[in-house]
Amino acid sequence: MVAGTLAFLLGIVIFQWQADIPSAPWLILMLPLPLLPWWLPRAWQPSARLAALAAAGFLWAWLHAALVLAQQLPAALEGEDLVLEGVIATLPEADGRRSRFVFDTERLFYRGDALPPPGRVRLAWYQPYPVLEAGQRWRLQVRLKQPHGMANPGTFDYEGWLYQQRIRATGYVRPGNDTRLLAADSGEFPLQRLRQRLHAQLRAAVGEHPLGGLVAALALGERQDIGREQWLLLRATGTNHLVAISGLHIGIIAGLVFFLVRRLWPWPQRLPAPKAAALAALIAAALYAALAGFSLPTQRALIMVAVAMLALLGQRALRPARVLAVALLAVLLLDPLAVLSPGFWLSFGAVALILYGMGGRLGGSGWWWRWGRVQVLVALGLAPLLAVWFQQVPLLGALANLLAVPWVSLLVVPLVLLGTALLAPWPAAATALVSLALFGLEALWWWLEWCGGLLPPRWSVLAAVPWTLLPALAGLAWLLAPRGWPARWLGVIWLLPLLLVRPAGPAVGEAAVTVLDVGQGLAVLVRTANHALLYDTGPAYGPESDAGEMVLLPVLQHFGITRLDALILSHGDSDHAGGAAAVFQALAVGRFLSGAEAALPWRGHEPCARGQQWEWDGVRFEILFPATAGGHSGRGNDSSCVLRIVTPHGALLLAGDIEAAAEQALLAAVPEQLAADVLVAPHHGSKTSSTAPFVTAVAARHVLFSVGYRNRWGFPHPAVVARYRAAEADVHDTAQQGALTVRLAADGVQVESWRQRARRYWFSQ
Repeated sequence: MVAGTLAFLLGIVIFQWQADIPSAPWLILMLPLPLLPWWLPRAWQPSARLAALAAAGFLWAWLHAALVLAQQLPAALEGEDLVLEGVIATLPEADGRRSRFVFDTERLFYRGDALPPPGRVRLAWYQPYPVLEAGQRWRLQVRLKQPHGMANPGTFDYEGWLYQQRIRATGYVRPGNDTRLLAADSGEFPLQRLRQRLHAQLRAAVGEHPLGGLVAALALGERQDIGREQWLLLRATGTNHLVAISGLHIGIIAGLVFFLVRRLWPWPQRLPAPKAAALAALIAAALYAALAGFSLPTQRALIMVAVAMLALLGQRALRPARVLAVALLAVLLLDPLAVLSPGFWLSFGAVALILYGMGGRLGGSGWWWRWGRVQVLVALGLAPLLAVWFQQVPLLGALANLLAVPWVSLLVVPLVLLGTALLAPWPAAATALVSLALFGLEALWWWLEWCGGLLPPRWSVLAAVPWTLLPALAGLAWLLAPRGWPARWLGVIWLLPLLLVRPAGPAVGEAAVTVLDVGQGLAVLVRTANHALLYDTGPAYGPESDAGEMVLLPVLQHFGITRLDALILSHGDSDHAGGAAAVFQALAVGRFLSGAEAALPWRGHEPCARGQQWEWDGVRFEILFPATAGGHSGRGNDSSCVLRIVTPHGALLLAGDIEAAAEQALLAAVPEQLAADVLVAPHHGSKTSSTAPFVTAVAARHVLFSVGYRNRWGFPHPAVVARYRAAEADVHDTAQQGALTVRLAADGVQVESWRQRARRYWFSQ
């Protein structure tokens, strides 16, 4: 059972790693493989069964992919005014500026013609927006685009998340006569309507309490009210899993109900107490999962509980490993896309670690010793996965969770759930219970802040190379083996690659320059053998999100960079400096230069001026513009710092947002220093820049445009692109290719697209 389930899982994983959907001939060739064991001699059948199950997993994932990708918005309809009819399928998330929700489309109209609807879409409705509720049927005038996300090394795969959620388009609602409410309650998604009412009542019960968002997260799995600073602390202490309704809380609630019913069951003659307890525990787990809207993590947890309880009801003694295997198989059959979520691996991995690390061991020094061992097991065992996926390992996670897990699961969650259950019949009691839960969360927060203050956040950065994951897992299995296993200390040797091997950097005299995909803005990371420079920090996306937090910090962690030797803000526009605050807060910065002193709130920086230059690891950096320090601080785009990077193998020019006047000034002052093999196009390819004399003087072989997908300015301008192509330059842009890495190396100048390097079959073309 265990081996067969793992084989089925392997087949699904292999499919999910495909860069493109395999063609039909491969499908035809694979269809007979699940029948392979019946065609082979008996001696070969055990191995053949595993191969057949792996093939079945591959085909199962293929079928689901085909069904999801079949619902696709035609590229010709992107950006067009469309009319959708459908039902709001999730709780709308409102932040005062906009309300976002998933919309199940039933009909689509374009210029009066009915077309196939794109399935689930994710919409934003900007102010002023009406009161939106799950289950409402609307007719909406919208503009949509195909699923598309920023693509950078080490960052969140938004396109993959949309695909996993079966969302086939994103967009926004436009004002117009076609937008109107068709039915206040369509009769669909009644569970989501109930959850929305409970969410509103919980908000009223917690009032303005700063930890009120945690109550809604623990009761309903809705985390929209948790603040940014709270998330940072939860991640730093490895306790962010506590605010997700997953296996931990559902398992503990099921366990509490099982224990109480078994002890207090008054009718053992009609139904034995263990069976009554198992049935009650299963019902409690199902209700809690329903409160969370049967999200994917709660589905996994519910299946695990259901397998264990049904085995008890059927009086079948299943080994824990078989229970875990049955739950894993059920999850994969229900949703083969679940393997795309790190939570899938972390949740099943944590349970497997506990079974492996605690099973077959004698002795112990009481409950606290065993509980502490569990926390250490989970912290150590999941560290390689966290290092590879998130480049961070919460070093104090075991300590923080030692108290946080029982405190939240045994005290706070029961109070929250009981309070939620009493919101309608007894509001006063519900408010009192929620207040007690908030008091418990305040005590928890004191503990987390104390733990979080023990080590600087950057100490948790561990930029792991993916191939080191397998030896690390083997080393942990050896290290955590039962007492008596020979030479357990040898497991440490297998951990050394994870701890010591770092992503390969440039050699001395070489440079790697990555133009990050930050949407409509600019951020460029420059790495030499032993130094790192950041040129611009991308845009701010909203009041609580910016490129610094969402893109730059994950990318820097991916490369193991915990300190910037220099930061240059070309000028003060928000699309270039919007992420600076997050960078300054998280990292130490050596030298800070800027081309617009008056527009920047940070101290300790020096204005850019021609003549400033320095050398790192055989790579020379030259400021070409402005001509004098602060001489152009009031001239907007034309105050941009222009930086030239020169190696023995080639040169690259970063021109910020300079326009025609600044280009002319550069041509007059330093025409011979403008020549470069690679140019990051000024002002994102605006027609106010890239004049013909400037293009000729630079004579770049590669031109890179940092632009947002379908940006409203139409950057890069077609005439500018044509001008560079006429100069025989290869043109690249971040919207279509993701982050672009230029390697100025001994084997020549190379441009690499991250979207192509990390391509998966669900990526937009």
